[in-house]
Amino acid sequence: MTPERFRHFAAIDWSGAAGERQRGIAIALCAAGNAAPSVIRPGHVWSRAEVLNWLRDDLPPDTLVGMDLGISLPFVDAGGFFPGWEGTPADAHTLWALVDALSTDPHWAAGSFVDHPEIARHFRRHGGRQGDCFSPGRGRMRVTERAQEAMGCKPTSNFNLVGAAQVGKSSLTGMRILHALRAHIPVWPITPLPITGSVICEIYTTIAAVAAGRSPGRSKIRTGAELDEALINLYSRPHGHTGPIDDHTSDALISAAWLRHVVCDPALWRPKGLTPQIAATEGWTFGAR
Repeated sequence: MTPERFRHFAAIDWSGAAGERQRGIAIALCAAGNAAPSVIRPGHVWSRAEVLNWLRDDLPPDTLVGMDLGISLPFVDAGGFFPGWEGTPADAHTLWALVDALSTDPHWAAGSFVDHPEIARHFRRHGGRQGDCFSPGRGRMRVTERAQEAMGCKPTSNFNLVGAAQVGKSSLTGMRILHALRAHIPVWPITPLPITGSVICEIYTTIAAVAAGRSPGRSKIRTGAELDEALINLYSRPHGHTGPIDDHTSDALISAAWLRHVVCDPALWRPKGLTPQIAATEGWTFGAR
């Protein structure tokens, strides 16, 4: 592995919300060095299709891309994504293919995927619809999410599609995008880190914020002054934004600077809980130790 080879660092604050365009999507980019990260297309309201096109066609060479979503579902805890169903996928790549194949929704949404009668059994959905295989309480967790908990974070199950903190919809829509990009950009650690080219990894923006001096409970930054303080803590030049800033944009800016700051930390590429089976099925969150 040669993570020092990356020349650019991008972070995408993702959204699984309904509709063509998502105000919750923000993209930030920085180059190696210490220049402040910048927002890609400031003021633009992105669609998921546009993000796909940007990643496929406009991404600078040798970019490490962090996407704030779950790249897979829990597998290890129950011996499968959907245990007891003969159609359950064997690994993350076949999971992505299944999500995409069963999703007839426009705008890269994935609501029809969880309408499948066997798959719906595992999800908690709006309207009091909770499948009989949804684990009591917070739902099933991946090994990487247990590692996040040990760091003081509060991850939610990707099988939960209800509530402000849920990331399930973002994760499922993201899996469709990752499937569409499979021939173009590898996703670590589902694919081992290649020696050249760009790579996508999963990030959890709270981890980046904590590294920038915030606490897990105060990870959201909503002013330019707070943003600059966090960037300086990541050995980045300040951004210089004045006044309020939305937390989607600040999450992306901080996460891009954080990726650049920690990319050469070998412990983050070889976390103690990551095994070959976990890499192929559940993936991992970059920065979870």
